[in-house]
Amino acid sequence: MLKLAVGLLTAAAVALLLDWYAPSGAPPPVGQRHRRRAPQPAPGAEAANLLWVVQVSDIHISRFRDPKRAPDFEKFCSETIDIIQPALVLATGDLTDAKTRDKLGSEQVEVEWKTYQSILKRSRVMEKTKWIDIKGNHDSFNIPHLDSVRNYYRKYSAWRKDGSFHYIHTTSFGNYSFICVDATLSPGPKRPYNFFGILNMSQMKELSLMATESLHSNHTIWFGHFPTSTIISPTPGIRTLMSSATAYLCGHLHTMGGLMPVLHSQHRGGTLELELGDWMDNRRYRILVFDHDLLSFADLNFEEWPVVLITNPKSFLYSSSAHEPLVKIIYSTHIRILAFSPSVIISVKVYIDGVHLGKAHQVSGPLYVLQWSPQNYSEGFHHIDVTVQDASGRISTQGHIFAMEENLSLRFGFWPSVILLTDHYVLARVLFGLIVLIQIALLVIFRYLQKPALKEKPGLLTLTSYSLHVFSKTNTFYYSILVLNLYTILGPWFVGELIDGQVGACFSFGVFVGGSFLQGSLTFVVGILQMLFFNLPLMAYLCWCLLLRCQGHSFRSHIRHVRHLMAVLVHLAMALLLAWQVYSCYFLLRTYGTLAFFLSPMRTWLVALTSALMYKTWTLKSSELRTYIVEMKNCQSS
Repeated sequence: MLKLAVGLLTAAAVALLLDWYAPSGAPPPVGQRHRRRAPQPAPGAEAANLLWVVQVSDIHISRFRDPKRAPDFEKFCSETIDIIQPALVLATGDLTDAKTRDKLGSEQVEVEWKTYQSILKRSRVMEKTKWIDIKGNHDSFNIPHLDSVRNYYRKYSAWRKDGSFHYIHTTSFGNYSFICVDATLSPGPKRPYNFFGILNMSQMKELSLMATESLHSNHTIWFGHFPTSTIISPTPGIRTLMSSATAYLCGHLHTMGGLMPVLHSQHRGGTLELELGDWMDNRRYRILVFDHDLLSFADLNFEEWPVVLITNPKSFLYSSSAHEPLVKIIYSTHIRILAFSPSVIISVKVYIDGVHLGKAHQVSGPLYVLQWSPQNYSEGFHHIDVTVQDASGRISTQGHIFAMEENLSLRFGFWPSVILLTDHYVLARVLFGLIVLIQIALLVIFRYLQKPALKEKPGLLTLTSYSLHVFSKTNTFYYSILVLNLYTILGPWFVGELIDGQVGACFSFGVFVGGSFLQGSLTFVVGILQMLFFNLPLMAYLCWCLLLRCQGHSFRSHIRHVRHLMAVLVHLAMALLLAWQVYSCYFLLRTYGTLAFFLSPMRTWLVALTSALMYKTWTLKSSELRTYIVEMKNCQSS
C-alpha cells in the first residue's frame, strides 16, 4: 500500500511538472484578453500584409579571440541583410566581448566598440534598414554609472540610448510595437556577478505603461538580452507584464554550450519566449515574419542558403489564439512561403502529409504562393514540407506541423521550458539555504545526540555516524565548520574592486558596490557550488581522517594499512577540491585585484583554514581522542 501511495504521488508530481514546464499552444485561460480580429483579409495570392524583421544576438566582437567573427559579421550586415531586406533588425545585446586576454578579467575595450561601429558604417546597414541594438551584460561590464566615459554603448552603438523603450513600426496595414526590456545592471560590476538582469519597481512601472500603449498595435513583440528566467523583477513579475505580447525575443544563453540548440517555450498566457543562439560561435540569426498578423519565424545559420520560411499555414506549436487571428488560416486561399537566396530561386515544391501539391510560383520578391483548400485539412494534425532549390544547385527543405482546430495540443520540450520558465535565482536561493541548513543541522544534531556504543563489527553507516559524532564533539572541528557555514550565509565573501576604482563587497545575498545594492542571483549559484564541492566534502574528509585516527592510525600508517587505492583516491579528491579553491583565489586576484585576494575570507582565508584543519586531524593529541580510540579497539578485538 505504501509503495502504491508513493507511486501515485510520484506520478502526480511528474504530471504537474510536465503541465507547468511543457506548455502548449492550447486556448488561453479564462479571462485572457483576446485581440479581436476579423477573418478577412486572409492570406491569399497578393504580396500584402507582410512584415519581416531579423534578430541577431551575442555578437561578442573581440579584440583577442576568433579573428573571423568581425569579418563574418560585416558580411552578414552587407550581404545577408541585402538579400533578406528586413524592415527592422534587432541586435539583442552582448555587442562586444569585453574580456581580457586571459578570459578571467573584464573591461570595456574601446577598440571592440570602434570595430562594431565601423562595421555598421562600412556596410551602410543603417541606411538599408532600421537597426536597433541594445546592451547585454558584457556591454555593462565594469561601468560605474551610465554617464561614465567607459559606457561606450552611448558613443558607438546605433541606438545609443540606455534604458527600456517602445518603438512603433508603422505600415499601411497597421502598427507593430517593439518593446525593449533593459535589465542590465547599473552600476555594472565585473564578471561574473552580472549574469542575471535586474528590474526595479520604477523600471517595471515604465514597462507597464509601454505595455498599455502597445495594446492599440496589431502585435507587440518584447525583446531583451536576458531570458525571463534570468531577470529578477518585483511583483507581478516580468512575464505577467508582457502577457499581452505575442513573443519575447532574447539571447544570452548561447545554446547552453551546444547542449540546447533550440531554446523555445511559451508562457502560460500564450506569449512565446524565443531564445536565439549566439553569433559568437554558432553564427545564428533569426527571421521573424508577420503575414496577415500570423507570426512565423526561422532560426538560421549564417551563409546557409536558400532560407525557407512557411508563413501560411503557420506552425501549430508556435500558435497562440490569445494573440493571433488563427481563424485566418481556414479562410486562406493560398499556401505562402518566403524564400531567400543570393541566387535565383528555380523551384519551390510543396508537400502536405507526404503528398506533392505542386510548385509554388513567385508573386513578388521572396514571396511564393500555391493555391490550396484548407478545408481538406480541417481535422487533426498535418505536416507541411517545402523544398526550395536555387540556381546554384543548393537545396533546402523546411517543414512543420499545422492544424485548423485550436483545441488540439502540442507541447514544447521539457528542458527548454525548465530553462526558460524557471526563476533560477529563486530556485538557487532556496537550494543554497537548504544545503547550508542541512550541514549546520548535521553538526548540531550530532553535537548533542548521545553517541551509541559500538557493538560487534560496525558497518559503513555505523562508522559514518560514529565519525560525525567524533567530529561534532571535538571543539576545534565543530566550531570551525559551524562558523564557516554561518559565514558562508552572512559574511562578505570578499572585498575588492568590483568596478575599477570602486571597492565593493560580495555576500551570498548580493553585492554592494558604488553605493548600490545588487540583489543576489549568481551569488546563490556560487554558494551552492561552494557548499557541494568544498564545504561538505571538507567536512566528510575531516570525518574520515578522524575515524582513521580513532582506529589507531597515523598519517604514515594509514597509507600502509588502509586499502591503498581508496586512501589515495580520497586524498586525491580532496587535493583537487583544494586546488580548485586555490584557483578561485587566483581568479579573484586577476578579476578584482590584490585587495580582493587578501580580503577574501571565503577564498584565500579558507585555503589557510583548510590546510590548518587537515594538519590538525593528523597532529591532534591522542589524549583528546582517547575515549573513541579505546572504544574502537574494544570493538575491533571483540
